[in-house]
Amino acid sequence: MSTRATGTFEVQMAPQETAATIGRMSLDKQFHGDLQATGKGEMLAVQGGVQGSAGYVALEQVTGTLHGRTGTFYLQHTGTMDRGAPSLSITVVPDTGTGELVGLTGRLNIIIEGGKHAYEFDYTLPGTS
Repeated sequence: MSTRATGTFEVQMAPQETAATIGRMSLDKQFHGDLQATGKGEMLAVQGGVQGSAGYVALEQVTGTLHGRTGTFYLQHTGTMDRGAPSLSITVVPDTGTGELVGLTGRLNIIIEGGKHAYEFDYTLPGTS
């Protein structure tokens, strides 16, 4: 049975140098709500030859407290934009949970409304109901 964590977050992205036509950005997030944490990561992105087409991948280390349990875990992002139609998958990298988050699995959904970011994080964690 999974549990849902919800809240908001802010993200700051900074361009990084790369030797290819692939864009590279650093990620710096602050999660609020059921997940009180910071996220630090790296993103690679490429834009297609048609307006509205692009793709990105990212890895993000999340450190903080999830519904009162403290630890660290990694998220893997895979996103595409097909002529303006978005597709995004963000999952917990298996066996990356530490501390009280050992065994964490799940998927995170990002919601952007009115320029604000929010999340829904459906997860399972041994020892929770």
